[in-house]
Amino acid sequence: MSVLVNSTINGDPIQFSCEADETLMDALRDRVGLKGVKEGCGTGDCGACSIRLDGALVCSCLVLGAEAQGRTVDTVEGMSDGAKLHVLQEKFLEHAALQCGICTPGFLVAAQALLEKNPTPTEEEIRYGLAGNLCRCTGYDKIVRAVQDAAKTMNRKAKKKVSKS
Repeated sequence: MSVLVNSTINGDPIQFSCEADETLMDALRDRVGLKGVKEGCGTGDCGACSIRLDGALVCSCLVLGAEAQGRTVDTVEGMSDGAKLHVLQEKFLEHAALQCGICTPGFLVAAQALLEKNPTPTEEEIRYGLAGNLCRCTGYDKIVRAVQDAAKTMNRKAKKKVSKS
């Protein structure tokens, strides 16, 4: 049975249809065309499919597409501003915090959610905040350093905005 879903995805109102038993991950990839959401495990253990649903970090492989009805979904594609990358994306590139790319979108979304809640996390808080995301290619050190650097950059930019006001 097909279900019609109306959501706000990355700030835009989107309507898509999906099967009643189809995961949100599959609906985002196959129905909406957002390929940044990756399937790593399909069981919610790896975080590769991490998105924010009404602001909460979730594994989209554990949510049905129909559950997005009337809700807000944010994916890695919504992080950049057109061709301008989000600071986290820039820092992941600068710190070589990615290799194959399967886990990277999930790490970016999780890091963004972390920094929105805690703009000045300690290394331990970053590691804890990213603990639901697994990477089989890189050491986590580069990822943690990229998030630390992004937090510093974002805080400097925020202080400049406040001082200009």
